[in-house]
Amino acid sequence: MPHEADYDNLHLPSHIGIIMDGNGRWARQRNMIRTQGHLEGLKTAKKMVKAASDMGISYLSLYVFSTENWKRTADEVGFIMGLVKTHLRGEFDFYRENHIRIRHTGDPAGLPAEIAGELIKVCEDTRNFQGLTVVLALNYGGRDEIVRAVRRLTAKDGGEITEETIRRHLDNPDIPDPDLIIRTGGEFRTSNFLLWESAYAEYIISPKLWPDWTEDDLKSAIYEYQGRERKFGGIPV
Repeated sequence: MPHEADYDNLHLPSHIGIIMDGNGRWARQRNMIRTQGHLEGLKTAKKMVKAASDMGISYLSLYVFSTENWKRTADEVGFIMGLVKTHLRGEFDFYRENHIRIRHTGDPAGLPAEIAGELIKVCEDTRNFQGLTVVLALNYGGRDEIVRAVRRLTAKDGGEITEETIRRHLDNPDIPDPDLIIRTGGEFRTSNFLLWESAYAEYIISPKLWPDWTEDDLKSAIYEYQGRERKFGGIPV
């Protein structure tokens, strides 16, 4: 963990994305069922939201459930969806106390109706909060988002396809691209997360499983990010 004096609070990433990986392995290592790992992972997510809020991060995108995760067992999918449904509205006091705004990215049409409805409600109820914006990637796939964006674009009188017009039809075009994407659990792949938006994001892979993550791990990742030189394809002057 970097010393507090070395930590640059003035040059924080505006937008952090996290691929929260390792819940199942965490449970298996403790001879627990996988669903217990998801429950612990949810607790960690709340801690990281609070930490990011306290640090002054503007946007935090959390990879909650991908378009590919439907391939898991019905019991595991049902448990995850139950957690989402329970905590979307159940955490409203937490959102209000910390001025947290909730947004969604992903295809709501593929979600159970009651969860899609809860998402709409919590996004509407928190829309005027001025603190950290938490983007929940739920039934999300990067390729799927791009396909849906192109469909929306071409449905409007066959609009011209350019990078800018596609971007304007993504799920959250007003949110800046992530500066930093963190993947926990030690795997080196993007897993279809924010494919368009992450073109020039800095990646940090943490070997720690998601339920083991702490605020110090988040600070260490940001400290490492601050030591990198971002070129965006150019050459520094």
